[in-house]
Amino acid sequence: MAHESSGAIYTAAGANLAIAAAKFVGAFLTGSSAMLAEGVHSVVDTANQLLLLVGLKRAGKPADARFPFGYGREVYFYAFLVALLIFLGGGAFAVYEGVHKLQHPEPAADAVILGRTIPGFTVNLAILGFAVLAEGFSCFVALKAFWGEKGKLPPITAIRRSKDPALFTVLVEDVAALIGLVVALAGVILAETLDQPAFDGIASIVIGLILIGMAIFLMIETHGLLVGEAAEPELVAGLHEIVRSEPGVQHVNEVLTQHLGPADVLVNVSLDIDDGLTGGEIERLVGHLETRMKGLSPKVRRVFIEIQARHDAAARRPDRVA
Repeated sequence: MAHESSGAIYTAAGANLAIAAAKFVGAFLTGSSAMLAEGVHSVVDTANQLLLLVGLKRAGKPADARFPFGYGREVYFYAFLVALLIFLGGGAFAVYEGVHKLQHPEPAADAVILGRTIPGFTVNLAILGFAVLAEGFSCFVALKAFWGEKGKLPPITAIRRSKDPALFTVLVEDVAALIGLVVALAGVILAETLDQPAFDGIASIVIGLILIGMAIFLMIETHGLLVGEAAEPELVAGLHEIVRSEPGVQHVNEVLTQHLGPADVLVNVSLDIDDGLTGGEIERLVGHLETRMKGLSPKVRRVFIEIQARHDAAARRPDRVA
């Protein structure tokens, strides 16, 4: 999963860097507010991808005495920073720039390139067309990596269940960028055909609102991962089935899971076992269960099994359901 995330991130970073340069050139030559907002958007996206790469690298650090469960959640922290940066650096700036453009509307200026005068409308269309192609390729790479992980689940369900924020953040960013480009194109075309420069500012505001909405969505998703989300329902159900099927287990008090990283699941099991089992038999049962649970998924890396009478477990955890 990590290599899929990294590949999608490198592709997105390269595409956004090229797109940002082209958009800023267009904004400088024509004075387009929507183009400037899109340029800032692309710069923010590039910075975000670098932050995600830092998060992935730090998440790979081995466990130590201070962090005995490792650094897997580093990537969740950096993903939250990315969402915050999108909100402030992309969305808020685009809205501000759009409002400024509405207050002082100006038509797109013509550009002089190699001694030739080219209409600003043509320059903006050419740059936005290039951006759509580059962003579309980046989105294709991210989609391919994401669906390789999540299969045929509905898009929103797949994102909600994904524990790899680096991957779904890049995907959501790319989709939002494509929508923003369509809005920018609409603003540029309407401003030119209707001779109303205000449409350029309106497009910038809409782009900002799209980015703010995307940032809030990503904040909600990464917040749950930071707090500590359980593994996907299919994995939890499989763990339950393994424990229930083990001879000597009379009752499953609890099967608790928590993601310590995108591919690192902690499992804690509370069992009521047959009182007639000897110490050696209990050791073999625990060892067999741990082997079977780790064999269910490579994500299961740590398994803790607690032997506890059913009534004691119920008394200690009245708010939990076995």
